[in-house]
Amino acid sequence: MNRISAGSLSRRSFLAQAVGFAAAGAVARPALGQTGQRSPPVDATFLFIADVHACRMASGLSPNCQQEGKTDAALLRSIAALNAIDDKEWPAEINGVATGFRSAGSRIATPLGLVVGGDMTDDGGGQITQPSEGTQLLQFSQRYQQGVGPDRVHMPVYVGLGNHDLDQNGPPPHVDWYRRELRDYVEVNHRPGVFFKPPVPATDYDVDTDCYSWDWGGLHLIQTHRFAGDTGHGALSSLPWLKQDLATYAADGRPVILFQHYGWDVFSIERWDAAKGTFDDDGPGPPHWWSEADRQALLAALKGYNVVAILHGHQHEVPMIYRRDGVDLFKPKAAYMGGFALARVTSDSMDVVLGEAIGDHGEVAFTNAFSKSLNF
Repeated sequence: MNRISAGSLSRRSFLAQAVGFAAAGAVARPALGQTGQRSPPVDATFLFIADVHACRMASGLSPNCQQEGKTDAALLRSIAALNAIDDKEWPAEINGVATGFRSAGSRIATPLGLVVGGDMTDDGGGQITQPSEGTQLLQFSQRYQQGVGPDRVHMPVYVGLGNHDLDQNGPPPHVDWYRRELRDYVEVNHRPGVFFKPPVPATDYDVDTDCYSWDWGGLHLIQTHRFAGDTGHGALSSLPWLKQDLATYAADGRPVILFQHYGWDVFSIERWDAAKGTFDDDGPGPPHWWSEADRQALLAALKGYNVVAILHGHQHEVPMIYRRDGVDLFKPKAAYMGGFALARVTSDSMDVVLGEAIGDHGEVAFTNAFSKSLNF
């Protein structure tokens, strides 16, 4: 099977190859189980999106959002496609190439949930002069919180934060206002308490970092926002929590899927190029988003566990399926551009297809396919 190595390609050649990349038939390595117990059976179908970029302000949209297509109409088109996905079948081929899906030709099951891989808002909940509830976060919640009707998703939503959600400073002395507001939204949706049951409860919620995990049968899923180990803007690293979570819930060798915002694609790993005065593929300077040390620390935490996939966002325009550092990675086009990933994980296989909304009434086009056997 041919795979793309993200680090060995320029951005242009990487994106050109990632557009048409499809892979089938890889065998995942089993984890080093510690309990000796067999994990529960798995048959989980779910959706993943990233880069919603809700842009609504108290009056109009944030600057450039209209030109970039970050409109409410675009979000409604995306939602229609997500809600109608179980009316469709797993494709047997895409552009004349067989997908290799175990599920090919069968109807897509109703997804267990929709996972969001960051950048729910365009600029941290809405840029306003005084702290108050962010209009962009309101827009996101009115669209991507489980409900009825054509204007919101019809399944549980597992939210995650990206750089656009966490990098926005508020006006002094309320510098952390937007970050806290977005983190509060994660907490109120997923953190169980003695007196409060959230709409989508997590199995394990880390109060210090707002990372969380849950299980669908014998599949363990982990939301880490920008990435596990992130310490930007004074955040605490979630690596200690991640290690404990994996030891507690995945030591039996069950498959694990990680969700984060940054990837291993050339945009996510670009560095400062002083000679050119910009961040690019060849820059020798500081990283723009996350560093090689960050990536190696994350990989060290994952070592010995049956991590079958990492799904991420951040780069908007190109759907990508690629492999890096022994991990299969998946990135759909941005949600405001209609992009999504659909996955089915069973006790012996994983099928993933990337697609995008192409109409206002749930129509989709599938663009990239991946299938592999699982052994655990």
